[in-house]
Amino acid sequence: MISSDVIRGYNDTIILYLLLENDSYGYEISKKIKDLSGEKYIIKETTLYSAFNRLMKNGYITSFHKEQTFGKRRTYYKITNAGRMYYKEKCKEWALTKEVINQFIKEDL
Repeated sequence: MISSDVIRGYNDTIILYLLLENDSYGYEISKKIKDLSGEKYIIKETTLYSAFNRLMKNGYITSFHKEQTFGKRRTYYKITNAGRMYYKEKCKEWALTKEVINQFIKEDL
């Protein structure tokens, strides 16, 4: 299991990645994170929704309501062009981060 402290700075990147191809909603996004990480990372609901709020506030995603499920309106999220640009920046940042951290990792201990 990955420590939430280690991955915290990349929750936004993970969410934006999942919205690149299709609009989605909270539960589906959290399930995809769990599945794609091989259950090594399970995002907490509060972490997910605070990320949604931050991403919306920054203009990286928008939200809208879709069909009703069991009497509830489901909130979907959609990446914006600004979100796509931010995602690309975060990917470049990750490549640089890996390059630096790899200088301090000994794999043959």
